[in-house]
Amino acid sequence: MRSLLSAAALTFLAILIASSPSQARAQQHLAEQHLMVPRSDGHMTPLLVYPPEGTIHGCAPLAVISHGAGGSEYGYRYLAEAMAHLGYTTVVMGHKESDRSALRDDILSHGIRPGIDALVVNTLAEQDRLLDVGAALKWANSRCRAPFRVLLGHSMGSETVMLEAGAKNIINVASPPAGQDRFNAYVALSPEGPGVVFSQNAWRNIRKPMLILTGTRDQSLKGGPQARQLPWHNLPGLPDHCQWMGVINGATHMNFAGRGFGHLMVEPLVTQTIATFLQGVRQHSCVLPPQIAQMTLTAK
Repeated sequence: MRSLLSAAALTFLAILIASSPSQARAQQHLAEQHLMVPRSDGHMTPLLVYPPEGTIHGCAPLAVISHGAGGSEYGYRYLAEAMAHLGYTTVVMGHKESDRSALRDDILSHGIRPGIDALVVNTLAEQDRLLDVGAALKWANSRCRAPFRVLLGHSMGSETVMLEAGAKNIINVASPPAGQDRFNAYVALSPEGPGVVFSQNAWRNIRKPMLILTGTRDQSLKGGPQARQLPWHNLPGLPDHCQWMGVINGATHMNFAGRGFGHLMVEPLVTQTIATFLQGVRQHSCVLPPQIAQMTLTAK
C-alpha cells in the first residue's frame, strides 16, 4: 500500500498534468469563450464557459464548477461537456488564489503533504473561492437569470460546495448569509470529512438537495476513503429523498477529476448519476435508479 506521502506526491503530479498549458490549449476551442469577470473585491475571476446543447427555450439552467487545489478553469472537461450536453450553460471557474501556482508555492515552502494541507485549510483562499462563485453568478445573471442553478465541485472544490450550502467550518470562513440560497442543488465530488475544514456535525443542518460522490480508493486528508462518506451520513435527509451518496468501486481521488488509471470507467458513472439526480431534484422526487455493480447508491 502506498504511504500517505506517496499518495500526496501522485496527487500533486496529476494536478500538474491536469492543469498544464497544453491541456488548456486543447480544450479552449470547445468552450464558448474564456472570460475574466470582476469579483466584489475588485479582483478578476477567470471563467471558461460551455454553451448549452440542444434547443433551449428561454434561459437555460446553469451549472457552476469549482476545481480542486492546484487546478484551473481548463480542467474537468468531461464534467463540463456532460452538463452542457444536458442543456446547462456550464461555467468552470478558475480560483487564482488556490490554483497551480498557489499550490506550487505552498509545496515549495512546506513540502508535498503539508503544502497541500496548508492550501486546503487556507481561510482566505476559501473566502476568495466564494467570491469567485459570486462573480460567476453575477456574469450569468447579466445574460439571463437561470431558472435552476447547480454548484458542483471536486476535492477543495467540494469544500466550496459545502460552504456554499451552509456546512459549519472550523477555519472561520463566512458562508453566504442565511436565506441567500444562490443554488437549487449541490454536487460534491470527493468531499472532505470532519477534522480538517469541517467539524464533526458540520452538515446536519443542510436541508438542500445534495449529491455526494466518492470512491472506495478515494483517499482523504484525514481518515481514509471512509471519511469522505461521513458528510452524507450527517445530512438530515429530505422529504423528497434528494440527498444522495454514490460510492464507486475502485474509484480514486483523481478519477473524479478525469485523471488516473480507471477514469474512463468512473466518468460515465459520475455524469449519469448527476443527470438522474438533477432530473429528480427538478421534479421534486429523487427516485433512485436501479443499482449497478460498480456503484452503491443510497438516498435519504
